[in-house]
Amino acid sequence: MKQPVLSAIMFSLLLAGCAGKNRPAMAEPQSAPPSTPSSTAAPSSGGFLQPPTGKTTLAQEGRNPAEFPGYVEQLKAQARAQGVDQATIAAAFAEVHFVDRVIKSDRNQPEKNITLDDYLSRVLTAGKIAQARDSVKSYQGDLAPVSQQYGVPPQYIVALWAMESQFGKIQGKEDIISALSTLAFEGRRETFFTQELIAALKIIQQGHIDASEMKGSWAGAMGQNQFMPSSYLRYGADGDGDGKIDIWHNEADVFASTANYLAKEGWKNGEGWGREVVLPVDFVQQQAGLKTGQAKTVGEWEKLGVRLTDSVNLPDTSQRAWIILPDDMQGRAFMVYDNFRTIMRWNRSYYFAISIGKMADAIAQ
Repeated sequence: MKQPVLSAIMFSLLLAGCAGKNRPAMAEPQSAPPSTPSSTAAPSSGGFLQPPTGKTTLAQEGRNPAEFPGYVEQLKAQARAQGVDQATIAAAFAEVHFVDRVIKSDRNQPEKNITLDDYLSRVLTAGKIAQARDSVKSYQGDLAPVSQQYGVPPQYIVALWAMESQFGKIQGKEDIISALSTLAFEGRRETFFTQELIAALKIIQQGHIDASEMKGSWAGAMGQNQFMPSSYLRYGADGDGDGKIDIWHNEADVFASTANYLAKEGWKNGEGWGREVVLPVDFVQQQAGLKTGQAKTVGEWEKLGVRLTDSVNLPDTSQRAWIILPDDMQGRAFMVYDNFRTIMRWNRSYYFAISIGKMADAIAQ
């Protein structure tokens, strides 16, 4: 099986030990579709695999960048129509500019075939796990109340923090308003990026961050948990009660927003994410997948011959579970639960979701 195309963020941050993206919730996880900036964003720098460098520009491929200033005026008009005040528009667009490298990154996202083992070896390093364990201890004062309020264990919150921004260290330095305006202007996903731009303007209008400080990755994801602006408005939470939701600098807000996302997307407190299993030799591949209709109870999977190891049975419970095959029948098999599907709403990649589960397990050991 060809591993789905991973987004630029995954490859640009693998060397630093960080991967994955937050993205708007999908209706129902299916398999492991590409991790694309249509639903997330990524810093434009990195060391593992850079987007191809070429001399092709947007002017040669589509809209002329000379038309960008006029297009910005259209965006401003749309913002006014959706309730954004003139002061916010003036501040947000004061330094707006066309960013050709954003277009290049969006059009030339790298594709590389890697296995799950390759991926995990790069993102689940001993150093990152050790830092994650230390973080759970050092941020206990912020994590404990958030975990209690939202019903999400601290190890999952920290695992996502580690993977998304290397514990807040890699957030991206692109001007969000310019990046989103440029991507909307490009036109391939104009509606999506225009909506994200309006959401970003509303964040500024609400006073959570100054326009000049709204920085992030090349396709619009922001902060230590790499929320798209719409996700910020939907899931952002004030972790320290100061009236602002600062996912750029305030870890209490980062943790609360992450936990709120998972809770709203169906996190089941007290349940795990999944486990690696051994399949019977006659396992039918079509039974694997995350569609609702493919679920069986743990006990039903056991009756079909699924085992923890060749000699250990699974618990005979009524808990709902799915079998997934990240690398088809040639690779590992996992039995996953509802919480795994919730993680998949954050990032629709089997590899990413498994890395979060395994990181959380390692932190809790």
